[in-house]
Amino acid sequence: MSRAGFAAIIGAPNAGKSTLTNRLVGAKVSIVTQKVQTTRFPVRGVAMHGDAQIVLVDTPGIFQPRRRLDRAMVRAAWGGAEDADAVVHLVDSAAELAAATPEGKPADRRAVQDVESIVESLKASGRKVILALNKIDGVPRENLLALSQRLFETGVYDEVFMISAANGSGVDDLKARLAALMPEGPWLYPEDQTADLPARLLAAEITREKVYLRVHEELPYSAAVETTKFEERKDGGVRIEQTIYVERDSQRPIVLGKGGQTLKWIGQKAREELTVILDRPVHLFLHVAVDERWADKRAFYGDMGLDYDV
Repeated sequence: MSRAGFAAIIGAPNAGKSTLTNRLVGAKVSIVTQKVQTTRFPVRGVAMHGDAQIVLVDTPGIFQPRRRLDRAMVRAAWGGAEDADAVVHLVDSAAELAAATPEGKPADRRAVQDVESIVESLKASGRKVILALNKIDGVPRENLLALSQRLFETGVYDEVFMISAANGSGVDDLKARLAALMPEGPWLYPEDQTADLPARLLAAEITREKVYLRVHEELPYSAAVETTKFEERKDGGVRIEQTIYVERDSQRPIVLGKGGQTLKWIGQKAREELTVILDRPVHLFLHVAVDERWADKRAFYGDMGLDYDV
């Protein structure tokens, strides 16, 4: 008998949710960068395990929201968890342990605060979830066991897995458990489909990933990519036109680079990856525009399935 259902992965920003989703699926369905809060909306990846199909919902990081986009992202994350058949709370074990030392960084302490906030919300919901301690590489086992016990005593978890989404350690066991938790029923997607994401949106996400990979140190968390044209060509290829939005005039030269070299690199890397993912020639044209209010436009939220009225 086949099984199919939804499994949501929630956690603080930079816990490794997108990396775990990609690892479980066995293909890239969610972008991964050095930036926290890279994922802005729930991305569905389709993982297969035996006769079970697991539709993974990679959600935005849950943190203390400050602006409209933040609030929409956090609401989307909780929304993805509410309707799921199974929920995995992914915790960055290295950050949790580092925060307790004098060498702990502010980002580590923020991650701990975000985890505590998520735990309180889970308590209020009354729902039991799976705890997955991530980034266990190099962390002493006794420390992991102590962390596991401390979190388990909150009463919101019914089982725990210790994993490394980066190298795959422990991920197969987690995948098998999720498969067992899926309800009996027909598959929701074809067996060979790995993601449920419109091509226009996927193309924009791939380009946004390349922007952050190239200029993550110079460019604040204030850029967006919109696919303005996705046109099928007679030769079997596709013409994609995109606009990269930044908030200030001073940020535009950062994305362009000297002589346009940075934008050229972004375009080349995005085109190469899209050619593989779409399995056809891609003609990609990028434009950089300044719009200090891009994060307040209703259409931007609708395209990503986010709630504007938050």
